[in-house]
Amino acid sequence: MPKSKPLSANMEDYLETIYHIVSEKRAARAKDIAVRMAVNSASVTGALRLLAEKGHINYAPYDVITLTPEGETLARDIVRRHEILKDFFTKVLDVDDAEAEESACKMEHAISPTIIDRLVRFVEFIQICPRGGEEWMGGFRQFCEKADAFSGCENAISKCLDDLKKRQKQFQAAKREIITLESLESGQVARLIRVKGKGSIVEKLKELDITPGSIIELENVSGIDERVSIKVRGYHLSLRKDDFSKIELEVIPPG
Repeated sequence: MPKSKPLSANMEDYLETIYHIVSEKRAARAKDIAVRMAVNSASVTGALRLLAEKGHINYAPYDVITLTPEGETLARDIVRRHEILKDFFTKVLDVDDAEAEESACKMEHAISPTIIDRLVRFVEFIQICPRGGEEWMGGFRQFCEKADAFSGCENAISKCLDDLKKRQKQFQAAKREIITLESLESGQVARLIRVKGKGSIVEKLKELDITPGSIIELENVSGIDERVSIKVRGYHLSLRKDDFSKIELEVIPPG
């Protein structure tokens, strides 16, 4: 069977929108898609037929729309590309949220897997390297905002060396602090050491190429269903309480 052609940027936008609606409501309807994308119903119908023909969605007129396993995998990859780009623009380049969102939408369709991986690794490098952190990013913001960016270089170098010594001490202390995911606080960042035992969580992380050394950020904890949401390598994952104690982490001190 010949390999199907990649989706156009427009079709990827439709698939991404369906993914988000299904994540929120378990299924999507044509009118939901039309409202969220600000398009007419005829355009939605044409897109749904094409996505169904390619095997990405389950669709029938006037029925709910769900993703096929293949469609969910592709949609999750599109969302991940978007998230990684937006994070890079906001966290590294200090671009405002609205502009970062718009640019990520435009670029997510063309960027290669290799560049996506390098962006992830670059952000992780900044988070774990003693020369990085918020002080380093603050220097970049100052560089962008000031016309005479090099006027205080000598003072900046001196401060950088002081900060480097401080962060080295923090990292040396943190290397001795091994915790499990259940001990991580909201917004705290840590490095994955290992996943103990067996089970679906082990296979899930392996499938997403989340390996020892990956940087994990705890987003929130739900007290209702005892689940925890984490962000790692551009993926947003929701884990059950049973999986918390299986994930061992090395704390990364704040920059």
